[in-house]
Amino acid sequence: MLMLYNTMTRRKEAFVPRDPSAATIFTCGPSIYQRPHIGNYRTFMYEDILQKYLEYRGYKVDRAMPLTDIEDKTILEAVKKGEHIDIITGSVEKIFLEEAKKLKIRLPKKTARSSACVDSAVRLIERLIDTGHAYWHNGDVFFDPLTHKGFGRLYGLDMKQWPRRKARFRRDTYRGNRWNRGDFILWHGYREGDISTWGTRIGKGRPSWNIQDPSIIIRHLGGEIDINCGGIDNIYRHHDYNIAIMESYTGRAFANYYMHGEHLIVNGKPMSKSRGNIVYPEDIFRRKFAAPELRFYLFYTHYRSRLNYTPDRFKKSSALIADFRSIAHELTGYPGKGKSRNPEIASHITALRREFDDAMDDDLDAGTAFDAMYRILKKLIGLKNGFTAADTKSLSSTLKNIDEVFGVIF
Repeated sequence: MLMLYNTMTRRKEAFVPRDPSAATIFTCGPSIYQRPHIGNYRTFMYEDILQKYLEYRGYKVDRAMPLTDIEDKTILEAVKKGEHIDIITGSVEKIFLEEAKKLKIRLPKKTARSSACVDSAVRLIERLIDTGHAYWHNGDVFFDPLTHKGFGRLYGLDMKQWPRRKARFRRDTYRGNRWNRGDFILWHGYREGDISTWGTRIGKGRPSWNIQDPSIIIRHLGGEIDINCGGIDNIYRHHDYNIAIMESYTGRAFANYYMHGEHLIVNGKPMSKSRGNIVYPEDIFRRKFAAPELRFYLFYTHYRSRLNYTPDRFKKSSALIADFRSIAHELTGYPGKGKSRNPEIASHITALRREFDDAMDDDLDAGTAFDAMYRILKKLIGLKNGFTAADTKSLSSTLKNIDEVFGVIF
């Protein structure tokens, strides 16, 4: 049985979707005002592995992902560069789509720009105002967390410390892992000089970042999903905001499972412009490494463990996957000259799939799955001369099925 670590309960739980044959997932996507770095791709990678493993297990996966193209940071970037927002976001989106394809990260068909769901955001806001969860203030709309029972439960927020004095937080995002103990913004009303606004039923303005994910979810997945995914930084504010909005809108539980991936750091330190240590996929490729090597590096360490990128570790990781691929290609390309099947070979091939399944069923432990498979392949290479054509066919089929998830073998 597939076990997933649920951030909400802080334990591994058996995955039981609402529909026994299908899984509905909302996954974190990029903010396309600046190009994604390898830390961003690590999040997208575990989400990709999750979807593909669910499909490997026979589930039909319905998944949506946002491309955040309207937020404070995007507008500031446009003003700073003196360029139209569409020029900036279009350029970054193109890079993201190209790099995701190169890394074999399969993006869902329901990958949507936030700006394409403004009408859904307006519909959400209208109902939240009508039901008393949101209100107007100086031309903006704010959500009052105190109106949602259980607010902050994903993070584990102590609501006893919530201030009695009314406070409002108007910015889309705030730096650092901090809690804004007050009401958060849903709608930025138009101000003179604003460069990104829409004329809507509730007036001229734009949806805040806080309402954009719920608007995409409502439009593309409905009011209830199985899994909500993202990076560990989303545990602060963002996902609890999403929960409060969705559940206040529908009156039902939003998601049953919450998954969060840990950060990738560089040489022991978080990536930042000030440190000058941001690493992009093209930096890896410029060093003559290939996309499968980067893909492998990003998923080999468990998604809930911090990954420290160093050139030396990446080089060793690349050598590891290169040796694995070499053995796999040698065995699957072997014609098979044995006259009768060796039970030991058949047993190892069966164990290959079992070890993969067992490790992946344990909260997507791809690294343990790979290590177990690698040990088995090294045993099989010593038995190669006893391979029959049936052994080669069986091994090839097994590895190709597994590679539908891993995407690094063939």
